[in-house]
Amino acid sequence: MKRAPSHSYPGINLGENHASADKATEVVTFGFWVFLMSDLVYFGLMFGVYITMIDAQAGGPGPHELFDLKSIFAQTMILLTSSLTVGLAMLALKYNLPRPRIVLWFGVTLVLGISFLVLEIRDFVNMAAQGGIPKRSGFLSAFYGLVPLHGLHVAAGCIWLIVLGIQLRMMGLTDLLMSRMVRLALFWHFLDLIWIGIITIVYFGGLAYG
Repeated sequence: MKRAPSHSYPGINLGENHASADKATEVVTFGFWVFLMSDLVYFGLMFGVYITMIDAQAGGPGPHELFDLKSIFAQTMILLTSSLTVGLAMLALKYNLPRPRIVLWFGVTLVLGISFLVLEIRDFVNMAAQGGIPKRSGFLSAFYGLVPLHGLHVAAGCIWLIVLGIQLRMMGLTDLLMSRMVRLALFWHFLDLIWIGIITIVYFGGLAYG
């Protein structure tokens, strides 16, 4: 009976089918977890600022005037689905499924990520048209300090996906590239976690208390 390998980090790993890559990934993935936790602290600070600024609207438009719940719901479904597809890509990698299957699921993740960004940018444009710009109030400054920051992370993840696709075509499925895929998947799931916080605290919290 084979003994499952132990890891110094939780979550996604490459398993016995990619033993050399899995071992090489150990240290860098642990370090990437440290980076994600430091990023979580920063997001936590931005959430704290937003909570204290919900009522600081200075007579300007507030959550009830600016938030489009239908669009927010669509963005949520898109981002949660993208977390599923990136997970399917990692399962295809872990269990040595044909390479086109890996490319397919990462490609779907990229399309979903871009779709999320398009909807989010559209919301920002609509908010600005109603006077919802950062300098209008403390509430809006806090909102634009937090939500677009998450969007920038999603954009970075999309760029990362594109770069990985180019590298996969040029280099093949090397140990180094598999290690990068592991970290990308962790990063993408982290973005979903932050988004759940955003819809709970920013949008629902804003509508409840703003």
